[in-house]
Amino acid sequence: MASRVAVISIIVEKNDSVDQLNSILHNYGEYIIGRMGIPYRQRHISLISVAVDAPQDIISTLSGKIGNLPGVSAKTVFSNVISDE
Repeated sequence: MASRVAVISIIVEKNDSVDQLNSILHNYGEYIIGRMGIPYRQRHISLISVAVDAPQDIISTLSGKIGNLPGVSAKTVFSNVISDE
């Protein structure tokens, strides 16, 4: 199946969802290249970027699960880098 590289940008506005978010990311850990989180204390939010390499349907599912968490927004940007693995 073709694998794509993408970045999922996440904004966490409710800290109650952090444990669920970390659990979801853990479950998809085999596809995660790396992640960076920045707490923006003045606004009481966290900004997270997650780089992934996975089939497009897996990336979309992951982004959807994250975006369905209360107080969490997620958007995905796909690169044109595709490999057949």
